[in-house]
Parts: sequence; structure tokens; C-alpha cells
Amino acid sequence: MTKYMLIMRADERGVAAYEEMDFTEVIAAMGRYNESMMKAGVLLAGEGLSDASEGFVVDFSGETPLVTDGPYGEIKELFNGFWIIEVGSKAEAAEWASRAPLGPGAFLEVRRVTDASDFPADNEWVQKEEGWREEQAQRAAQA
Repeated sequence: MTKYMLIMRADERGVAAYEEMDFTEVIAAMGRYNESMMKAGVLLAGEGLSDASEGFVVDFSGETPLVTDGPYGEIKELFNGFWIIEVGSKAEAAEWASRAPLGPGAFLEVRRVTDASDFPADNEWVQKEEGWREEQAQRAAQA
């Protein structure tokens, strides 16, 4: 099984369309989509994000990191939410992404989530991260 992140994006047309939509119906459509992924056992995580005006960017281009409050960049560069799914193939990830209740001006960028097999197994930091993940899982189980 492989994890994929579905990154929700929108251009100016998508933002304008969203502003015209009934928010109750948006929530219901997303709820149905999320429920279908949960029932299929593929949804690991998913969250919406606040408006870009509430966020900030840390730019590492200069000698010192520069923090800039949002909104920032062009609308097409912003993303509004994400899902992390675990599926058997890239094609299955594309199938789930295609079912998202999004309209014109919205799109999903789908990226494979790396795992330990993508990095050298004998690397000290890779080994430490595996230990950290085990600790997190134990803490989550205790909560």
C-alpha cells in the first residue's frame, strides 16, 4: 500500500465559484466524499485550511529567513486543504482524486508520500525518525 497526498488548489475562477456556493452544500458534499473514503478504508487524514490571509510564508532565499504575512503569491499558488489516502496503486489514487466534489477552477495535485524505503536505511536520522514514529504511535494509542 502506498500513501498519496491530494492537495486541493483553486484558481481565480474556482475561488469566485466557491464564494457563490451554499456553504451547507459544500460541507455536505465534502462530508459524503470523506465518508466514502473512510468506508473504503483509504482515508488516513484530511483537513481544510483557513484563508491565506491568516497564514504566512517563511522564505529561506536570503541570509536570514523572512516571514511574510498572507495573503501571498498568486491564487493558483495557494492550496485550501488536503487528504492523505493509502491505496494500492497510483491509478487508484487518481480514481479517488477524480471523485472529489470540486468544480471548475479547482484541481487536485496528487503526490506520493515518501516512506523509509525512499532513504538509506543505515542513515542515523532515518533510524531516529523511525523511533520517533513508534513513540508517536504509542502516545496516540494511550490518548
